[in-house]
Formats: sequence, C-alpha cells, structure tokens
Amino acid sequence: MSYFHCYTPQQIRAAYGVDAVAPISSSVPNYGQGQTIVLVDAYGSPTAASDLQTFHDTFFDSLPNPDFQQIFPQGNPQYSNTARGNGLSGPNGAAGWSGEATLDIEWAYAIAPKAHIVLLAVPPAETLGVQGFPNLFNAISNEIDATPPGTVFSMSFAVTEQTFGGAAAAQVAKFDQVFQQGLAKGDNFFAAAGDYGSVGFAKQHKEGVAYSIPTVEWPATSPYVVAVGGTQLQDAWTWNPSSNDAFTTTGFNPDYWQWTTGGDTQAVWNESWAPIATGGGASTIYPRPSWQTGVDPAYGNHRLVPDTAWNAAVNGGVDVYITAYPAFNCGNTTGCWTIFGGTSAATPQTAALVALVNAARASAGKEPIGFLDPILYSGVGASDYTDIVPQYYGSAPQTFAGSEVGVSGTVNKSVGDLQDNQLWGVPVAGYPTTTGYDATTGWGVPNASAFVSGLAAMP
Repeated sequence: MSYFHCYTPQQIRAAYGVDAVAPISSSVPNYGQGQTIVLVDAYGSPTAASDLQTFHDTFFDSLPNPDFQQIFPQGNPQYSNTARGNGLSGPNGAAGWSGEATLDIEWAYAIAPKAHIVLLAVPPAETLGVQGFPNLFNAISNEIDATPPGTVFSMSFAVTEQTFGGAAAAQVAKFDQVFQQGLAKGDNFFAAAGDYGSVGFAKQHKEGVAYSIPTVEWPATSPYVVAVGGTQLQDAWTWNPSSNDAFTTTGFNPDYWQWTTGGDTQAVWNESWAPIATGGGASTIYPRPSWQTGVDPAYGNHRLVPDTAWNAAVNGGVDVYITAYPAFNCGNTTGCWTIFGGTSAATPQTAALVALVNAARASAGKEPIGFLDPILYSGVGASDYTDIVPQYYGSAPQTFAGSEVGVSGTVNKSVGDLQDNQLWGVPVAGYPTTTGYDATTGWGVPNASAFVSGLAAMP
C-alpha cells in the first residue's frame, strides 16, 4: 500500500487552473515571460542549477532551458563536509537549507517556467533567531534596486514574533523599510505563514521549548507582506480512514492511511500525525492595516494572517529533485526525487502566480499589479478564489481533546476544520476554518485562470 501521495507540476497546474490561464497572445502561453522571481534562502544550494535543469528535463522538456541564476552577494557559504556541523548553523545549516532552496526554485519554475528566477543566497541562517536578518535584508534591498518593477520575492524564513523580545516594534520597523522600498516600485513580497499551527518555539531554548500562548511568525505578519497559509489538496484521491491512529508499534497503520480513488477536495492543512499544520492567527506587533479593517473582529484589532493559501501538505506534497548534500537529503551518495510540503512549498508557487499576472498586464501595456493584499481584501471576486471550509473524511470516530477550538494529535481530522492546538503536546488554542476569511487559510486558494484574468483586467 502507498501511504503518501505526491504531485507533479502538471498535476498541480491542472488542479489550480494554471494551464487554463489566458495566453499572452493568441499563440503564446503565459509562462511568466519577462518577469523576475527572487527566492530568498540562507546558504542556497551548490547544485541548484543542475537540479533545476533535471526538473526541467523531466517535466518541461518542450520549453527552453530555465532562465536561472544563483547569486551570493555576501560570499558563497557552501560547505563540503556537513558531518562537521554542530546544531542548526554552519555546515548542517547549509545542508538543511539546500532542500528549501531547491524546493523554492523548482516550484516557482513549475508555475512560471519562462520567468527569470533568481536564488538569493545569504549566510548565516536565521535558525529561528534574528542574527541572520541584517544580511538577508541588506541583500533583499540591493536586489530590489537591481531588478525590474513588479519583481516578486518569496521568503520561506520565519521567526515567532516573540523572538524579537521587547524591541520587536523597533526591529521589525527597520526591516519593513525594505519591504516598503520594494512596494514603491510595484514589487510584491510573499512569506510562509508557518508549519506548526499556532505553536511557536523559543530560540532561547535552542528551539526545544514551545510558547504556552498562540503565536504567529514574522515576516508573514508584516502589513507589507502577503502571508501564505496551507491547505491539503486531494485531487483524484480521497482520504478514507477507519482509524484515528496513524501508526502502530510496527509502523504505518493502513486503516488510517487508506484512501479511495477519485474526488477533488481541499481542506485546511493539519496533518496531526507529524504533527504539522498551517500557521495563522493574530499578530502581537502590528495593528490592523487599513485594508484588513472589519475582518474577523472577534480576533481583536491586530494584523491577522494568512492572507491566501495553497497546497502545503506532505501527504499530497510536491516532487523535488535534489543532489545537494545527498547523504543528508537523500540518505545516499547520488541524490533523489523526494516529496516536500509546508507553507514554504505554497509560498513560491503563490508568488509565481502573481508573476503570471504581471506578465499578462505587461502584454497589455499596463504597470505591475502592485501590492496584492489591499486588492484581496477589497474583494477579487468569488470566481477568483475557492473558499476553504471544513472537510471530514472517513468513518473513524471524531475525537477531541483540550479546548473547544482545538483538536488532539491523534484526531481523524488532520485536514478538518481547525488548526491543531495540541501540536507537540502543547495545549495552545488554535483557530477555526470558517466560511469566508479565516486565520488558517485566509481567503482560500486562487483559481489561477480567473485570478490572473481578473487582476490583469484591472486598470
């Protein structure tokens, strides 16, 4: 029995309607040509170009080779021996981040295969701390100056807002100036909302201690950034569990992982077996931006995230080819095809979709669309988005633990209506997935064809 599902670029493009996006002209498909996508990752990858080429050769061999470059504005930090690393920084950090970088470039490319793709690689890793941010934002600022208007930046790094401590507002204000610099020239910035529900970890304890309160992650909470949450896409299969237990003493429990052929559903990303789930909730730093006024008033007067969502599940993840640090990433000496999930998979794909918007606008002689968030909250139209609402699967009893707004780590609702408030055994309140906007999936997932056409038609 196969326990995990995965998707090729063609399957994701079909599921989200990317293949149906209107062409640039009668005979020229919209592949994001003329646009620039910048993926911001610590360290980068020593095999980025060759791995992307293999990804192209496997899935897009009828198209020209990728227009790709990796740049190291503060020096190339690659390491040859990850075994000498200690903890989350240094060589081990480089190995771990190579997977993130490879995911980002391959799946931005999957949505916009003719865009100019830049991997912006900067040491050191932030590793749920803030020490890497000055380098990262200096590099982003320089790249804003170097790239054309309408560039989209995808950022998969994040820290809980509490990491900044008492100086949070002052510190993030400095970094927000960089975002404002880009917005002023029509750029957009996309950030992953996080992968642990409403649970956050304290860097002061080497990420081993979780906060006892709901947390959200920065830079997704910045009011100058589009925050991307996660869903689980079940396309041509439907989860059908008859047990709440994902594992037995001997391994996978087939009764939990069973599925049926067919179906097309999408629910909030909450895989309690891992345990992993979409981030989301209310900022402790930022007040409500003007464009978010009146949305979910029950959650107070602070910035809510996410704004939008895309598939982020591991069971239903995306195919990635990687040869960087093969012992670390693949458990062999050559490399592998593997499966990635997380909101860091959702974010570059969402950014690339906006590159398609700007390509369509450029073909019509229009300026880039500009900051996406105010447009989303002003109402892009029901046909442009699919609202994510509660989904229930299988015949196992629905079991609950903790508060009324959370679910337990063994519940048969890993893609149900709530974030997991018991992730890592921490009793932290989650947020419900509801009709309309919610703090787990934002406005839902875009219908690519209608989304691109609608934003391309704006003045």
